[in-house]
Amino acid sequence: RFIACPRLVRTVRRCLQRGAGPGPQPVLLEFAPGPGILTRSLLEAGFRVVALESNADFLTELKSLENSLDGQLKVIHGDFFRLDPMAKGALKPPAVSSDKLFETMGVAAVPWRADVPLKVFGMVPQELERNRLWRLLFAMYECSSIYRYGRVELNLFISEKEYTVLTAKPGKSKIYQALTVLAQLGYEIELLHKEPWSSFANNLKNGGLAIPKSGRLPNDHLCLVRLTPQQNLFTGGLKPSNASTFIFMVKQSFAKPKSKLADRLYSWSLDNSDKLLKALEIPKNAAMYNLYPEDYKRLFEALQNSNMFAETFFHDEVMASTMNLK
Repeated sequence: RFIACPRLVRTVRRCLQRGAGPGPQPVLLEFAPGPGILTRSLLEAGFRVVALESNADFLTELKSLENSLDGQLKVIHGDFFRLDPMAKGALKPPAVSSDKLFETMGVAAVPWRADVPLKVFGMVPQELERNRLWRLLFAMYECSSIYRYGRVELNLFISEKEYTVLTAKPGKSKIYQALTVLAQLGYEIELLHKEPWSSFANNLKNGGLAIPKSGRLPNDHLCLVRLTPQQNLFTGGLKPSNASTFIFMVKQSFAKPKSKLADRLYSWSLDNSDKLLKALEIPKNAAMYNLYPEDYKRLFEALQNSNMFAETFFHDEVMASTMNLK
């Protein structure tokens, strides 16, 4: 929940204003706004804000603020990380469907290559942070949930360690991971701001955050990161309909990141792997963690065209992986 000092509120407002072009701006969905400190600042800056709040304790004050304005603020009882749950039947708040959410916001679906239809801002909870990032990434590749409405832009506070993973370079076997490849291929990643954990003292006092233990990755800050889906993601053979297979292929490739690509292809029963690697201009001895994100996409598209490759090869593993991420 975003509760911070006035200086940080001003900084975040400037970051969210950065890059805004002329003309009408997309709606800004702020999730878990709490008492609405940043919400008020955004409204003063002219943003049209939808506040998605799961805690009933904050809803009364937010609703009061909504009623004092002329349509500039919309308050909805819901949890951004409980969008489109797999449970059957009618949803009870704070669970909410993206269809209902977008209908209430008045935001219409647009083609993938169109401009961003919605901006989202919020702080990713530290608990299960990696899992939440995976779920968002999976939805983006499948064009499901919020991404059925277009290239929704995310402006998220995430831990420095996860930002380090998202932006890692090939060859870094400890931090260059499947999440790295898929995020860099799928999103334009922009660091808007880094803030020390100490600035979120109120969150710490209220139990909203816990300063993580330091490990092998730097983690002294929270990072405000802008994730904008790539306009040209679905070109070539990659489509929302086969994206889950692509995701699993990448995840399986990093089960042993130092293994050779040629060996991996052999394990997939691809008997013309040498010919394929030569066509892709990838060295035979290249390890999985040496490949660039674009290499994985080219490899997948080449496998799609191979007589030895069929999506049914991965079907059981893909289904199991999908269930674990949702």
